[in-house]
Amino acid sequence: MKKAVAFILCILMLTGFAGCRRQEKPADTGDVSEKKIQIGMSFDSFVLERWQRDRDVFVFTAQELGAEVNVQNANGDVEKQISQIEYFIDKGMDVIVIISVDSEALKKVVEKAREAGIKIVAYDRLLIKSNVDLYISFDNEMVGSLMAETLADNIQENGNIITIFGPTTDHNVQLVEQGFKKVMKKKPLNVVYSVYAVNWVAEEAYDAVKKAVAITPDIAGVFCGNDNLASEAVRALSEYRMAGNAIVTGQDADLAACQRIVEGTQTMTVYKPVDKLARAAAEYAVKLAMGEKIDVKTTIFDGSCEVPYVKLEPIAVNKDNIDEIIIDGGFQTREDVYLNVPEKLED
Repeated sequence: MKKAVAFILCILMLTGFAGCRRQEKPADTGDVSEKKIQIGMSFDSFVLERWQRDRDVFVFTAQELGAEVNVQNANGDVEKQISQIEYFIDKGMDVIVIISVDSEALKKVVEKAREAGIKIVAYDRLLIKSNVDLYISFDNEMVGSLMAETLADNIQENGNIITIFGPTTDHNVQLVEQGFKKVMKKKPLNVVYSVYAVNWVAEEAYDAVKKAVAITPDIAGVFCGNDNLASEAVRALSEYRMAGNAIVTGQDADLAACQRIVEGTQTMTVYKPVDKLARAAAEYAVKLAMGEKIDVKTTIFDGSCEVPYVKLEPIAVNKDNIDEIIIDGGFQTREDVYLNVPEKLED
């Protein structure tokens, strides 16, 4: 009886671990001497300025490494993204790179791709319970901490703030919020109004500021999940003549945000070197397609399995270091950043 029980336990353990195994693509016995690596890339959308840069750098790098990239845009529609991934499966892609619309909604189609032997890269946003071959992003908890520290350093304890996070369907938003909360434990601020912007719709930030001001006109800061949200928050603040007085955060170092920083209406942005991210992702994708081992020591738990995690470090940018980080680093040009501050162009 004991032997039978032990045998059953062994079977159950093996079954559990099987769910986290990597699926190997069947060997192609045909002539592959001239066959290029095929990579499918499905974007959430191109509404945000940064995604266009990610796309261009990834495609250029992949092509330099001998791969072809088929880029699809889901326009924020999860069903459309599922359809795009199924199209990539039918096309027999070697690797599929996904910037997810919904971190939890792609499990079944990703599983289908893995069963077909296709490698999966979760780009910037983790895919929940999907056991991808690689997750590559920035330290998103640190992103939240950097923004929260800017608020904490410039606002008196228990000062009134608004928090405008991204959508709950984006796993990064949870990590950003965790970073925010860690800082708030050290120096609490009073959140008078909070919202999660569905699909990153910027107008929700405008509405959030209006609703918060209706509660109290004493708003000391606005935590914005990205620079696009910050643009609408600043627009609303300007209507109350509060732009430049309230501390405003964002992330992505969009050109408009950089302009607001030097103009004084946005306090900081979190710069994430997306060129570095996109190049690294393309290099890893090609390695995966070629069956090469990727040497990634860090992992992250996706809800079911530990998956390899390439984690890059973000940088807080404000008026004091924007020239050094953003302009000297080549991310934006001085002429563009200081477009509305002509005297600075003469320095």
